[in-house]
Amino acid sequence: MRVKVLGMVAAAAAVAAVTFAAGGTFAAAGTSARTGYEPVLDPGNFVRVINNPYYPLPVGRTLIYRGVRDGVTQTDRVHVTSQTKVLEGITATSVTDVATHGRKLLEKTTDWFAQDKQGNVWYLGENTAAFLPGGKIDRSGSWQAGVKDGEPGIIMLAHPQVPDAYRQEFLRGSAEDTAWIVNRGGSARVPFGVLHRIVTSLEFTRLEPGVIDQKIYAPGIGIVSELAVRGPQEVARLVSVRGG
Repeated sequence: MRVKVLGMVAAAAAVAAVTFAAGGTFAAAGTSARTGYEPVLDPGNFVRVINNPYYPLPVGRTLIYRGVRDGVTQTDRVHVTSQTKVLEGITATSVTDVATHGRKLLEKTTDWFAQDKQGNVWYLGENTAAFLPGGKIDRSGSWQAGVKDGEPGIIMLAHPQVPDAYRQEFLRGSAEDTAWIVNRGGSARVPFGVLHRIVTSLEFTRLEPGVIDQKIYAPGIGIVSELAVRGPQEVARLVSVRGG
């Protein structure tokens, strides 16, 4: 299975060199000499509700994930709040993600998402804090679209198809995740049942060249699992959904 997945990565990377899958979502933008990536978004092309089947974010929804990261078991509580933040003139939904190990707080993040009229869900930034030994706090993953050359990216396409490839975020040296759709169809089992018509993606960032993550999305829910297929052990699986 790993050989097959990594083969998909190579094929998708070749496509990514010439394709950006969110075509038609933003105006033909001037490209930055520094980044080569500078989408221009029209705030009037965005809606307030995020109802993309593979990345729905209804206000009040809470998703609980359990898994292992950095050799430690952890629980992630993702909650879609009623709060918003305006970024690049776009009103984005605030989603909190709190990671714990027992009663110990590991990481606390607020992410900002918005959906355009075509149904693509854009990622507009995050404010993150990782709590390290000795009382240290690492905020290096934080970024915002429109601040210090931060650029928005796609977190889920309106109609994801193999082999779509897209940038999820961009702030050079801090946020450079990219993703490729590698499979459509099949099923995934979760504690509360079996989910069908799943979509599978692979994610990579040049900031961690030895790591490739696989994510599985289910309609009506969003992410149901995340697994490192290359690099240190990391896994997170959805165990419950409520609200929204």
